[in-house]
Amino acid sequence: MSHSAGNESVAPESDAGIAPAEAFALLGNDTRIEILQALLDEDGSEEPVSFSELYERVDIDDSAHFNYHLKKLTDHFVRRTDEGYTFRYPGWKVVRAVFAGTFTDRAELEPFDADGDCYDCGGGLQAWYAEERLTIACGDCGTVHVSYPFPPGGLDDRTPAELLQAFHHHVRHHYCLAADGVCPECMGKMETALSRETTYPGLDVQVTHECHRCHNRLHSAVGLNLLDNADVMTFHAERGVDLSTRPFWTLPWCVSDERTDVVSCDPLEIRLDISTGGDSMCIVLDDSLNVLDVDGCARPVGASER
Repeated sequence: MSHSAGNESVAPESDAGIAPAEAFALLGNDTRIEILQALLDEDGSEEPVSFSELYERVDIDDSAHFNYHLKKLTDHFVRRTDEGYTFRYPGWKVVRAVFAGTFTDRAELEPFDADGDCYDCGGGLQAWYAEERLTIACGDCGTVHVSYPFPPGGLDDRTPAELLQAFHHHVRHHYCLAADGVCPECMGKMETALSRETTYPGLDVQVTHECHRCHNRLHSAVGLNLLDNADVMTFHAERGVDLSTRPFWTLPWCVSDERTDVVSCDPLEIRLDISTGGDSMCIVLDDSLNVLDVDGCARPVGASER
């Protein structure tokens, strides 16, 4: 395995990939899915599982027929070793998604109360789940604070409060990765851009993350991308607020533009004023979300700018 540093590209030493259509065709068989499930049940991501152990778990009488389907999975989804069979990463990823209900389950939840107040009108927030998305919006004026895909398996065995906490971590994790240039879906390189051309009502400035490998795109207000910024986290921690657990949709600076100002149009620079506990800080960013300046001296909200 080769390693590189700086801006050098990495050329992984691996077997040639296969076309997406071929990959889906390989999985379009009940026996192969059963084999992957058996490998998952036997902890095939941790240690090799023998041919006989897999065969005993799959509902098939003909060992030659079983071996035929196992060989179809080998090399791309399953790795054969002297000790038995283990998952390759694509196989592990697919089977975990299938059995988590990502591709198979359907679920809906009627609106229920969510933490926080509307940044626009002060009304109470409600959450609901439909079409594989969890949405949190004002029950009075309808202003949407967040709407984001969430696997249906995430609803299992969770109370509404537990579901919202899991959703918070899910979205926060995705945007923290994206802000660091890592696609949360394929781990490819993500490009970040700040623009005054927005696709969502109520936003004057929008952040777009785009992965050119899998074409995943994330759009949001600026603040959502600063949840793991060291200065922002420290400012809140010193005032008793843990941004890793505080529901991000309860923070107006995180889900709206009400505390975002354009400092310069060419090049585009913006300032975000963040307040908590009666104090305020500001952070200035360029059009790639690089930090240009941080006002580290907390000042009372409403105090004049320098």
